Amino acid sequence: METITITVGKKTFILDKTKAEEAFNSKKVINGRQTMFFNILPLKYQWAYDLYKTMKANHWEPEEIPMQEDCQQWRDTNGNITDIDRWIIKMAIGYFSAAEGIVGDNIIHVVREVVTAPELKLVLGRHAHEENIHADSLVYMISSLGINPHECEAMFEDIPTIAKKAAFVVNNSRALRRKLDLTKLEDKQALAHNMFLFGQCMEGTQFYGLFGMVLSLARQNKFPGIGNMFKYTLRDESNHIDLFCRLLLELVKENPDIWTPAFREELRQLMATAVALEKDFIRDCLPINGLGLSSKEFEQYIDFIADRRLRNCGLEPLTVDPVNPFPWLSEMMDLKKEQNFFEGRVTEYQKSANLETVSDDEL
Repeated sequence: METITITVGKKTFILDKTKAEEAFNSKKVINGRQTMFFNILPLKYQWAYDLYKTMKANHWEPEEIPMQEDCQQWRDTNGNITDIDRWIIKMAIGYFSAAEGIVGDNIIHVVREVVTAPELKLVLGRHAHEENIHADSLVYMISSLGINPHECEAMFEDIPTIAKKAAFVVNNSRALRRKLDLTKLEDKQALAHNMFLFGQCMEGTQFYGLFGMVLSLARQNKFPGIGNMFKYTLRDESNHIDLFCRLLLELVKENPDIWTPAFREELRQLMATAVALEKDFIRDCLPINGLGLSSKEFEQYIDFIADRRLRNCGLEPLTVDPVNPFPWLSEMMDLKKEQNFFEGRVTEYQKSANLETVSDDEL
């Protein structure tokens, strides 16, 4: 047994170095050392702590973003704002007002519940907190525009394409709210399935049709406050997608029995279902051409995004060489190039010298 002896005055303390190193080596994504003590140090998953710091530095509050122009445009009667413009905003608010909470709820009650390394719990806690901010931003949009909140609730439950997207993820999350035996392959694969579903299929793909539409409106100087909140949200989502991709890959690295050919194909088909559901939803968001764009272009965009998610997780894409039909989105998402984006008090929430940018790979 290797020890470290520290003498302070008349007292001597003997620290078991070997025991401490064994505790560090027992840190794992799952089935690691169980302790009530939240000992983050020494770090085993440095990337998770670094990502937590990035997420914390990118903190923002909805109320700091002005909505006066959005409110004026919402009440416009001169034809500057069209019915399809308002419909896109209503669909965005109706879907995301509940979807963000679904993600946060799954983090807390499924994923964070079973991971064992404290630094992973730390970053997952920050992820859940950011979902609260996103949900709060939707409340702010609804109250600012004077939209009936019952209408948003009805949209989430009564529009079939929204209800199907919700059931796709909620049914999986509910099924895992039981005592998982993570020594069994089927339960380990069920957890990996959940990580891929929420990180890559839902947040990583099914959020992006409406993101593109809202930012298309912002590009035309329509609803700038909502556009800014969606830009902030998208920056957060980029970190969330990265978190769940890395978490999945770490889980597979430590448990290679998960990554069977059959399971990899299961994840690919899961993404295929997510894409099909999203394309149906996009057709409801854009039942007629608007924004100078068509639903077909957004469907192509979803194929492009899904391909990125699959490749980042080491999986074969569903389509052959998909093309991004909206290259301007990459320019809009690069927040360092948005010279007017940080005017106002929102800048107080960025602690580091430069804001993290969203990689073109995320777009």
